[in-house]
This record gives sequence, C-alpha cells and structure tokens, in this order.
Amino acid sequence: MTMMEGEEGRLSLGAPRYRPLSGRFITKGGVQVTCQVEDVSDTGKEVDTLLEGLDSHEGVLLASSYEFPGRYARWTIGFIDPPLKIESRGLNFKVKALNARGEVLLEVIQDALERPDSSLALASLERTGHPAGEDGRTVLSGQVPKSDEYFPEEERSRQPSIFSVIRTLVDFFQSDGDPQLGLYGTFGYDLTFQFEPIKLRMPRSDNQRDVVLYLPDRVLVVDQDKRAAWRVEYDFSWNGRSTQGLARTGRVLEYRAAPAEALKRDRDSPVGEYARRVAMAKDQFKVGNLFEVVLSQTFFKECPSAPSRVFSRLRTTNPSPYGFLINLGDGEYLIGASPEMFVRCEQTKAGLRVETCPISGTIARGSDALEDAARIKAILTNPKEESELTMCTDVDRNDKSRICEPGSVRVLGRRQIEMYSRLIHTVDHVEGYLRRGFDALDAFLCHTWAVTVTGAPKTWAIQFIEDQEASPRAWYGGAVGLVAFDGSLNTGLTLRTIRLLNGIAEVRAGATLLYDSDPPAEEAETELKASALVDALACESSETAGVTGEEAALAADEARRVLLVDHQDSFVHTLANYLRQTGADVSTVRSGPNALRLIRDTKPDLLVLSPGPGCPADFRLSDTIDAALASRVPVFGVCLGLQGMVEHFGGKLDVLAYPMHGKPSTVKLTPAAATGGDVLGHRYKIFEGLPRCFDVARYHSLHGKKAGFPQDLRVTAMSEDGVIMGIEHRELPFAAVQFHPESILTNPKHGLRMLANAVKYLVFEDPKE
Repeated sequence: MTMMEGEEGRLSLGAPRYRPLSGRFITKGGVQVTCQVEDVSDTGKEVDTLLEGLDSHEGVLLASSYEFPGRYARWTIGFIDPPLKIESRGLNFKVKALNARGEVLLEVIQDALERPDSSLALASLERTGHPAGEDGRTVLSGQVPKSDEYFPEEERSRQPSIFSVIRTLVDFFQSDGDPQLGLYGTFGYDLTFQFEPIKLRMPRSDNQRDVVLYLPDRVLVVDQDKRAAWRVEYDFSWNGRSTQGLARTGRVLEYRAAPAEALKRDRDSPVGEYARRVAMAKDQFKVGNLFEVVLSQTFFKECPSAPSRVFSRLRTTNPSPYGFLINLGDGEYLIGASPEMFVRCEQTKAGLRVETCPISGTIARGSDALEDAARIKAILTNPKEESELTMCTDVDRNDKSRICEPGSVRVLGRRQIEMYSRLIHTVDHVEGYLRRGFDALDAFLCHTWAVTVTGAPKTWAIQFIEDQEASPRAWYGGAVGLVAFDGSLNTGLTLRTIRLLNGIAEVRAGATLLYDSDPPAEEAETELKASALVDALACESSETAGVTGEEAALAADEARRVLLVDHQDSFVHTLANYLRQTGADVSTVRSGPNALRLIRDTKPDLLVLSPGPGCPADFRLSDTIDAALASRVPVFGVCLGLQGMVEHFGGKLDVLAYPMHGKPSTVKLTPAAATGGDVLGHRYKIFEGLPRCFDVARYHSLHGKKAGFPQDLRVTAMSEDGVIMGIEHRELPFAAVQFHPESILTNPKHGLRMLANAVKYLVFEDPKE
C-alpha cells in the first residue's frame, strides 16, 4: 500500500520527508509493522510534555530551530520510553530490552544477528537477564571480531566494526513505509579508532560508551514549515509474538543536581595551557606534519536546573539546525545546539545523495546589525579564515570521493555566512551521489570524523589530538541523529554540547588551528564558543530587558533642551533621534528667521547645526552662530555645521579632489594643547569614552583648510587622508565634527556617545561676579 501523504522527491532539508499513513507493512527481514498515525493539535504543549519527560525517562528529542535556504528547515522529532536500546564500547555491544515490548523486539534482533545468510559473523552473542535493579529485562551481549583482512580504502567502511551490527539491523528492518522509523541516538568520538590505527594515550573511564541508539515505538513529529504535526505509534509482530496491547513504559530516574562540593575543577586545562598546545601545533605545521588541527578543552560547571530547562533556554538563546536533548540513562544526558551538519543522506531521482556543510571560520557577533556587517566583512577578507575552510572542504570532498560517483562531488555553496547567537561562521555546502553498492552508513563512516573537528591530514591530526588534549573527547566531535530504516540518514556534529554526568556539566569547545594561529586568540575562541552553553546552565531567565542607545545614564540628570537647526538635510531626523536617545528634549527647526527667533526667545541648552547641501553661506549659517553667541547658547555642528564654524571664526574652506559621499573613513583623535579636559586635552570631551581610532561615515565635498586655520579653534580629529574631522573652540563651548555620527557607517555606540558628550559637556560657564 502507499504509505505516503504529500510530495516525495523534493529535498527534505532535514525535515520529516512526509507524514505516513496508518496501516501495515512488512520489513525486509519479515517483521510486520503496524503503524497508527494521529494528528497533534497543541504542538507546543506536546513538545513541552516530551521535554519534561526526558528529565526522568530515557529518550531522544531532535529539533531544528534554524532555517537556511536549500540547507535547513525547522522541525522536531522525539520520544520517551523506547522499548529497545543498543550500546557499544569498542567492538563489544549490548542490545537491551527496556520494557515488555522490548522483550518481543529482542527476539527479532537476536534472529537478525544469528541468521546464517547474514554477512555478519560475530565472535560471540549471549542472551542473559539484566543485572539486579534493571527491571529484570533481557540483554543480548556480543562482540564483533577484529579482522586482519585487507580492505581497499574505498571499502574501509565495510570492515568489521560495531557498524556491522547496526548495518545488519537496518537491513533487517528496511522498508520504504515510514521515514520516521529507525535508530535514534548518539555516536562517540572513539568510534574512529575502529578504522584509524591510533595509539591511545589517555585512559578511558569505565562508564564511557561509544554508541547509544534507541528503537522507538511512539514518535512525536512536528514540521514547523508545513505547520503539520503527528504522532506515530508502532506495533511489531514476529514469529507469533506481538507488542500489541503491551504497555509503553520505562524506568523513571529523576535528574539530581550534584552538590557543590562534587565540582572538583572548572576546566581540564589550566588557563594558558591551551595556548601552549597551540604553539606546539604550530611547530608541527612548520615541518609539514600537519596542515591544520582542531584542539579542544573542557569546562566543568554545576547544573542546578533540570535538563529540559537548560535545553529550552539554549534553544531560545541559540537557535541551531541540530538541537537535541538525549537522556542516555544511568544519569547521563546530552544537551546541544550544534550549528554543523555531519552527514545527511536521502534518496533522490538522481540517486542516493550525501551532503555535508563544513564550518570553519569564526568571529564574534557584533552588538547590532551594523557591527555584524563589519565583522562579516572582516571574516570574509581574512586569509587565515579562508585557508581554514578551504582545507576543510578539500578534505571533505576527498571523503566523499571514496564512495561517490565520479564527477558528482560538487561544492554548492562557498564561504556562506551562517549567524548564531554569539558567533558568525563561514560555511561551505558539499554534495555527492553514492556509487552503486554503498549506502548511508558508508557515507557516514567515510566522513568519520569530520575534518572540522579533527584536522588534516586526518590520521595524523587525530593522533596529535590524542597526544595533546587533556581528556578523552567522549561524545564531543561525534554525531547525533537518526539512521532511518528507509535508507536515509540525518546527523549533526556533537558540538556546542553539554554533557551532564551525575549532575555535573561538561562543556567542551575547540578551535581550528593553522600555522598563522595566534595562541591566546585561539584559547579565547574556545572560551567564547563555550560561553552560550555556560550561560544556559547559569541563567534561569532566557532574556533580560535591553536598553537602546548609550543608555539614558549618559544624559544629564535633567533632560537638556536641544534646538536642532535643519539645513535642508536628508538625515536630520535620524540625528534628532540619536539626540533624543541621550535623554535630551529635541526640537527641530529649518534655518532662517524662525531659527534665529527661537534661539533668542527660548535660549536652548544646546544648539545643533545639522549637515546640509551647498555651503554655509547658502543658509547664512554665520548669522545663526552670532545668534547663539548673543544668547550664550553652546553649539555643536555636524558636517556643514563644522564648515560654518570654521568660516565664522576666520577660516577657509576647500573642495576635496574626490567627493566623499556615503564613504567610510578611519578617524584618529589628535592631542590638544589645552589641559583640564579629557585624556587628550580636549576641553569639551566630545570624544570621551571613544577609542583613539574609529570608523565613520563621510558625506561632504567641502572641508576646512589647514592653511590659515583659525587661531580660536583647535583640531581634535583627522581622517586617514589628512582632512580635518573634528574641532573645538579654545574658550567657548563650541565643537563640531565633519563626519556623520548618525550614519550606519559610524558605529552607533560611538555616534551616540559623542552626541551624549556634546549634550552633557558643552555648557557656558557662569559669568564671574
């Protein structure tokens, strides 16, 4: 029967490919699956209930809360109380029945693993009861034999490993009837040692596991983009036994935060040790042993909040395409907001498609969109960041070329920008189509593990990581996701992840190192990457109220009255807006008789001369300044206002060789001869709190000439091309800037700050009695 509603054949972007129909189907191994599908209306409530259930019940929630055209969509899939669990360490594995339904499925699993026609040959397989305290359920324990057989590099994914067991089970349950049915869980970093001959240096803890996968029998699915949600319940029949009518139950083990004294350290490496390891890596780059390597360090924190609360905060503050909360049992949880796809496979008309999105190149977010834009420009023009991603993508293309059709490996997107809560990344998007005879697990294994978490050459980088890092990676650098029984696969890298173990949170973060890496900067990058996760552990509220502008505290205690004279400028109201953000009471008036009357009659606390076209004489700007002097009103000029001030006090204007209209420039503050003002000697402190150099926007053709500059004025700022950018009067509270503090090319923090300074500091002193 047809099990699909809606369209098939479009790329899923990671979202559920379609909603199955209720009915029955038979898997390749002969298992009858009964599928019951029901619509879900209150998705928010259902997801919250599932999340809270994961605090005390084993299960998985996978969620994408990030969109990118042609790459990511928004969706949620999850469950609790699965009937079956698969665990492994090294070549040893266990398949555990977690309830009575799992006991039925365990018979299916045992038959699949023992079938004589199977390509799987196990060293051992034993069926026993669980140890006391584990509900008396049954467990299959087995071992995959280590093989000395030669495998060509193109077929390395087919050598005996724990994935031989996973492949056998996926093949046995294979069916096109339902894209949600499959194995969900996590894959640890140490799995790579089943394929790479690495000498292990660090001891592993007794409780470390390399794989934890669950086979669910009830799954909640939410497709946010399609505004559809459903729940699928499965029953399995095999050799006269069925799960029909058996309770969907599981062990309940509440989360318990560790006491404060249980936290013995706050990181696995002392401050500065990571930077020292970066320097050691640079020695390896220099002699050609490595091209790049990803070193990581771990931070430890208390976690008083329940795992579901931490996940909810992280999902709100750090949306990502691979968010997850997994209760692994035995007091262990994974909570993540990974930005990076590991491997995604799905069937298309052109064949089985594999895609990846290597991330390399990181810079901190700005405080607003304007700073973001500047930082995007900085990262895109940074040759070190470009080299990082180039090497990652070249290695990724090599991984695909093992098993993909010749000519099918293509770069779909190059150095594209993805923006997250605190970081900006550059990302490539790569696809390929698998050759006949290879499947999604082959694609997964050929990329194990991604160059973005290891380095290049990959084997040498993995050995360097083992030799230099302070602790085993456990789950970090591995993957989470779904291995579906319809042949598809969707996994994200285990990055930006909190591992909760017995109530203690472990946050691991790394950085991609190259020969031109700066050791302290790379250490700081790991701390920045960990910060969003650390905050999710510490904060009980996801957001705090923001404050616009430079905060009202910059303004005077009592709102000052500002009269803004408009010289027919196209930016005057933005300038007025900025002035109001300082706390000032602003009134705008066109230049001319009305402006002169208001200066005389209202005596504002500050007169601001706006930019404008033409020259100061077109607006009789000198008359305006005379009116301000007569009424003892301080003056601050912008652009045309500076030019008018220069002319009024006896200076001359000149025309730029090249007009600067909407152009950025760097301004450098100049020391002044006077004392008693700010640190540069500026009497009226217009640039107090600003850096010595900063970028601004220029909209002018005229400028004040340095030759014959008025003795009553002093220059406070110059542009990189030698043009006067700031002035102040030596005695009067008059100051001006040639650039536009209100433009998007001027950092708004800088623009607001200088306007706040003008409002605060430009005042006439009381006349001496």
